[in-house]
Amino acid sequence: MKKREDKETRYYIDLDLKTQKILHWDHDQRETLVMYKATNPFHHRIFITKGQYNKLVKKHSNVTK
Repeated sequence: MKKREDKETRYYIDLDLKTQKILHWDHDQRETLVMYKATNPFHHRIFITKGQYNKLVKKHSNVTK
């Protein structure tokens, strides 16, 4: 099922600050993301624009082909 994208959609990247690795990237509705609490103190979420998110997804799909 495709996630809803509207003006309340937020795009993010989850990072592990200890290993300096990207854990995950995705998007979700703002009200759902407000409840996010990292379980590991080294995990951090940064929010990005829709344009940055689309570039990341496009680059990832080009590299993994």
